[in-house]
Amino acid sequence: MTAREQRRARVLTRVLVGELTMAEGGVELGLSERQLWRLRAAFSDAGPAGLVHGNRGRASPQRIHPDRRIRIIELRERYGALNDTHFGELLAEREGIMVSRESLHAILRGAGIASPRRRRPPRYRSRRPRMGAAGTLLQLDGSRHRWLEKRGPELVLVGAIDDATGWVTAALFRDQEDAAGYLEILRTTIDDHGLPGAIYRDGHSAFAPSNPSRTGRDGADPLSQVGRALAELGIDSILAGSPQAKGRVERMWGTFQDRLVVELRLAGVSDRVAANAFLAGYLARHNARFSVPALDPVAAWRPLPDDIRLDRVLVLEVPPQGCQGPHHLARRSDPAAAPRCNRYGELCRQAGRGPRRPRRLDRGLRRRAPTCRPLGPARSGSAAHPEEAARPAESQPGGRYDPLDTTPRSSLEAGHPWQQAREATDRIARQLS
Repeated sequence: MTAREQRRARVLTRVLVGELTMAEGGVELGLSERQLWRLRAAFSDAGPAGLVHGNRGRASPQRIHPDRRIRIIELRERYGALNDTHFGELLAEREGIMVSRESLHAILRGAGIASPRRRRPPRYRSRRPRMGAAGTLLQLDGSRHRWLEKRGPELVLVGAIDDATGWVTAALFRDQEDAAGYLEILRTTIDDHGLPGAIYRDGHSAFAPSNPSRTGRDGADPLSQVGRALAELGIDSILAGSPQAKGRVERMWGTFQDRLVVELRLAGVSDRVAANAFLAGYLARHNARFSVPALDPVAAWRPLPDDIRLDRVLVLEVPPQGCQGPHHLARRSDPAAAPRCNRYGELCRQAGRGPRRPRRLDRGLRRRAPTCRPLGPARSGSAAHPEEAARPAESQPGGRYDPLDTTPRSSLEAGHPWQQAREATDRIARQLS
């Protein structure tokens, strides 16, 4: 008997011997007189045992069968480390076992299986409200993680999430966080939804040049490959001041690292191609589980104008073969097309070659601005550039540059940036001497 039941037995005994009235006994026990009459009848018939609840010691008819408990524990060990909520969803989808999260928590903790990640109590934060309509703001980011664990290489997952609804518009596994991945994310988003009003991004060099002191040929701020595409599509690019500012996409990475890793493990994915093929089905289930309706039912996605071709915008611009000048660039998607002038002065890497090495200072100072020169000496079987062949041997690029040698080697007009750079180098050299 519990302490409360023992106290009731003592009070009822005093009532039966006449020491207390029924009203006084009810006040002492905190019960109504009618309730005390019911307990008195049970106490008179069965003694102290009549005060014990009849279901005590009996199994609940809603209990989980012991064989099912054992099955759940075996599946948890086979699935590996994952949280209880995700485990319950997988049991319903894959095994047809319907069980609540509270029951799973009791079964797993009773078997000594702890949660893979400690859950901290939520703290109050002043969060920015969501945008009103879908398509107003798109958050872009990349996350490097061991998505394939030890079965494959470390990959970068590049993705975009709508700020108003939390809908993941596109995601893609890449070896590196690069411009090509973000351009593919934009292409998928525009094909499926339309043009967003703006993107919210971090300071990665894929969105803006890493050297902000550089300027384009027309004196304007330089643009990267993604920045050029955004400018041509009329999409604003907003730089986030901190990771917390774009917390929606950062929390999405936490959910992916908690759930997607397990899903890839259960699917047996071990390479990037298979991981990208798996993403399509996973994103549909993820959006159905975590997206929310927008406050404004009218979406803000814009249709693509008829005069804009994504095949000519969402591509990497690279110099033609044998040209190192930033003023004539061709589209990789249409190499047969005529070279297109790059107004932004930004170069990108060529396919499979990695980033370009920086040019020597003496080569840059001796090259004419409007002339497109070859990268170096002519290859075997190819003709040399006429101006390179006519240049004297001692002035060919590749020799050691002497900063004290003030012999003019450039025909650049006065005030040209390259000429100013050479004059500044000469002045510093004279001061040091």
